[in-house]
Amino acid sequence: MLKRLLTYYKEMYPLIPRFLLAIIYFFEIYFILLLNVGKSDFSIGIQEWTGVWTIFTFLMALRIADDFKDYEHDQRLFPDRALPSGRVKKRDLAIALAVMVTITVVLNVIFMNNIGWFLFLFIYGTLMSLWFFSKAKIQKSLPLALVTHNPVMMVMNIYIITFVCYKYQLPLLSLPTVLLAFTMYFPSLIWEISRKIRAPKDETEYVTYSQLFTYQKATRFVQVLTIIDILTNFILLWNISKIGVVVLLANVIWMTIQFQQFIHDPTRFSIKNRVERYTYITETTMVLSVAAHLLLQGFVR
Repeated sequence: MLKRLLTYYKEMYPLIPRFLLAIIYFFEIYFILLLNVGKSDFSIGIQEWTGVWTIFTFLMALRIADDFKDYEHDQRLFPDRALPSGRVKKRDLAIALAVMVTITVVLNVIFMNNIGWFLFLFIYGTLMSLWFFSKAKIQKSLPLALVTHNPVMMVMNIYIITFVCYKYQLPLLSLPTVLLAFTMYFPSLIWEISRKIRAPKDETEYVTYSQLFTYQKATRFVQVLTIIDILTNFILLWNISKIGVVVLLANVIWMTIQFQQFIHDPTRFSIKNRVERYTYITETTMVLSVAAHLLLQGFVR
């Protein structure tokens, strides 16, 4: 079983890169929030690492749940993937999921201060895996699947934000908390839509937003979301790094040009690849700006 699981993780959820991603994700929200409220006395301990572990295991749970949900679909369209190909068994993944979730629950009950939001996060994830008990309706509707499933990333953001607010006695509802909840949600929304936008010649039986709404309308919608996303980033980064704001501005100008080029000629490149590059640059800029600020100020202890 272990060998099969290692094969699965290597292909579908590389453990080390995903754990590093969880660290970056958690502490990006953590420090941006504290820096925006003028908090300069930080302390990192077991609670923070429990939060990182929770993000890591929750994203893993989503990956496994998606493979379970889409098993029949993947057997037809993606038969080479680990689960539909039979190189890993459903029972293997079920055992791994049960162990990881049990550890995560125990750690949160013992160490965390926002157990209610933790339960909400995992209950939402569980309902997602069950198609909110409306599989027949949701599975055949791409927009309905988006509005019911994608907000889970917002819930994950709120899990981190509430922990920080409770620990440092900050108001739960404020401009920084609202902006953070959205600015860390938009990239997942933008990516989820853009990966299902294709040129007419590349369309298959796989349902895409470009099939439903035309590639021009779907691309313009992602463009609007990108502008809103970058505005939230501007506000949050303004007092942390002016250089970072300049980089973000240059990045969104470049991305705007890419959107227009794709609308004019969708055969030139994949918009998904351009969006991924834009997102990597944006998030790297945010992380490096925060890290540089902390190092210069010597805040972390």
